[in-house]
Amino acid sequence: MDVREKVRRDIELLKRNTETLLPEEELARKLERYYREGKPLRAKLGIDPSAPHLTLGHAVVLRKLRQFQDLGHIAVLVVGDFTRRIGDPSGRAKTRPPMSPEEIERNMASYKEQAFKILDPERTEVRYNSEWLGKLTFEDVIHLTAKYTVARMLERDDFKRRFEEGIPITIMEFLYPLAQAYDSVAIRADVELGGSDQRFNLLIGREIQREYGQEPQVVLTMPLLIGTDGVHAMSQSRGNYIGIAEPPEEQFGKIMSIPDELMPQYVALLTDLAWRELEKLHPKEAKKRLAWEIVAWFHGEEAADRARRHFERVFEEEKPPEEMPEVRVPAELLDEAGTVWIIDLLAASGLVSSRSEARRLVEQGGIWINGEKVTSRDARIELQKPLVLRVGRRRFARVLPP
Repeated sequence: MDVREKVRRDIELLKRNTETLLPEEELARKLERYYREGKPLRAKLGIDPSAPHLTLGHAVVLRKLRQFQDLGHIAVLVVGDFTRRIGDPSGRAKTRPPMSPEEIERNMASYKEQAFKILDPERTEVRYNSEWLGKLTFEDVIHLTAKYTVARMLERDDFKRRFEEGIPITIMEFLYPLAQAYDSVAIRADVELGGSDQRFNLLIGREIQREYGQEPQVVLTMPLLIGTDGVHAMSQSRGNYIGIAEPPEEQFGKIMSIPDELMPQYVALLTDLAWRELEKLHPKEAKKRLAWEIVAWFHGEEAADRARRHFERVFEEEKPPEEMPEVRVPAELLDEAGTVWIIDLLAASGLVSSRSEARRLVEQGGIWINGEKVTSRDARIELQKPLVLRVGRRRFARVLPP
């Protein structure tokens, strides 16, 4: 296969399911140079260290980044520790509060562990942007700000909306996309990847690299994965997410709960399956196949098989799971008749985060004892022998007497 044919093959792969690839002809030139000179491209992905957990939404762009690695290139994860400490609007109506270095480092330890379920650690650089942004002098910052205009900055959707609505925008917030662009200068990025909501910032990176005498990066954005609510982009703050490190059974069950109309997007962005093949199956079987593929990706085929059996037993056969945690209720919670208040029982089980959540779940009809719904938050449960407690659709525990 000659160089041009290899480049065409690579472009076809890298374009697949993308929302933006700009400019395609520049990527072709970079790839051709790679094949002729042997120097891998540096594909950059900016990392927000705000949360310790990754979702399937993150997996979409990480999966595309892995494709670059599989073609021989280097993935550069740029952790926004410096920019996160100064705040970032990130499409919100107001700036998020800053984080401490200790919080950032805790989150990143978990992030890297999860990201390497997708990326090849041997072909990944992890860089913190405090490495270069923390060294800029005020004079350096002035020179950086002179390379972009306020008018262009106000083209960004969230800035434009806030300006029109009279919501204050600080100068610091204008510095954030410039700092992100300078990250590309510092690591000499050939390509920068991101979600579709990052397109504006990524394009600024091209202009700032050019201003610093570098060849501009190619911009590649991926569609935002819609969450389990079927409406909004997947987000931990909205609670409509599926975590890549969640237990296999939980992951499988959440995927089975996504609206049917999301199936083509999930199949395209998260698997190598062909939707036209799954389309021929019964909708529930197609969704089981999707769930199995995703769970096997993160946990292995054996875990995916167990998760499928668990789902079929609990949700189709309506039986308790074969394996579940056991909880022994403290003797002091029982009255003389050997009963325990349902709220105390839920709190002792560890399946709820608080007593207020326990009360809410009972009121909403989300609690079952041995398959029978608990209808009153004043209920007392007889505990002379082991019971099966179910909280919501997926949480189970075997409750033992003292």
